[in-house]
Amino acid sequence: MFLSATRRAAGFSLVEALVALLVLSIGLLGIAGLFVESVRNSRTALLRTQAITLVGDMADRIRANAAARDAYDVDLYGGEPAERGCAPTPDDAGENCSSAALAEDDLARWIAAVRAALPTLDDAPPQAEVQYLEPATPGAPERYLITVSWREPGEEQPLSYRSDVQIVPREPLS
Repeated sequence: MFLSATRRAAGFSLVEALVALLVLSIGLLGIAGLFVESVRNSRTALLRTQAITLVGDMADRIRANAAARDAYDVDLYGGEPAERGCAPTPDDAGENCSSAALAEDDLARWIAAVRAALPTLDDAPPQAEVQYLEPATPGAPERYLITVSWREPGEEQPLSYRSDVQIVPREPLS
């Protein structure tokens, strides 16, 4: 009698093994769901970081070429400024350009960078826009509104990032 009692307690039954496998499977499905959500959140963070970097890039271009003023307004070009060859490339040393031509070249290259970095917006490229706002009074700062918009996969509403850049007029050198 003692021998048969120890044989019964020696291992797991098939039902116990299946229940343990079911509990383990549910736990692994939960972990997989968390992993997918983590990947989605990482992609969102990456796209937002790219948008912030692109807007900062355009703000730096405007600061470096402050004399161009309203030439950075995208509406002047019907939304499609053209590259003017002002910046050097691996194949070309670039050209000396006026402030306005450099602004148009900057805009064209920046819009291309936005379209390459951010996902499409309703089967259209992501929007990249710069608006120039005239100073209200002489000597007041010039303002530029820099905006990028894009749609993330699976999202209904487009996302956008906007920065308001102000350029304080420089004092003429005496």
